[in-house]
Amino acid sequence: MHTTTPRRRPTVSIPRGDRAALEERRIAALSLFREGCTQAEVSRRLRVSRQSVSRWYQQWQEGGKRALRAAPSTGRPARLGAAELRRVERALLRGAREHGFATDLWTLPRIAAVIERITGERYHPGHVWRILRRMGWSLQRPARRAVERDEAAIERWVRERWPSVKKTPGGATPG
Repeated sequence: MHTTTPRRRPTVSIPRGDRAALEERRIAALSLFREGCTQAEVSRRLRVSRQSVSRWYQQWQEGGKRALRAAPSTGRPARLGAAELRRVERALLRGAREHGFATDLWTLPRIAAVIERITGERYHPGHVWRILRRMGWSLQRPARRAVERDEAAIERWVRERWPSVKKTPGGATPG
């Protein structure tokens, strides 16, 4: 017996924090409801889950168009605006040495110091990663290899010396 599983349509990806885009999508659903589209049809057209469309429909029935509006932003407003973030990013792209550090390695305390120098806003180093994420940056770890590493010498040692050092029978192959 052959069975098939239903294929799910991919949903349109909207960033979590984009309240305006989410509201726009709910208002689009409202116009489709008013045209007489079924909830399933709205779900297909807007590429959202049926549960979301059902919730929007119920909110519209109970509170009208106003119920589909985006809620006001909660929480404390960001201390750094878009212009300040661009200035910080330009400074970070110049490298740590440009800011008087001994190496070009950025650490959270170093970034916190640069942010304070540029914007006047003081951040705890443990919270600087939130700012970096807002700017689209991610954690990068340097490769832990010695600068003096000689790949040719290592290869030669494995090929020539390793077989005689290895203690197991038939130890002519590394690994």
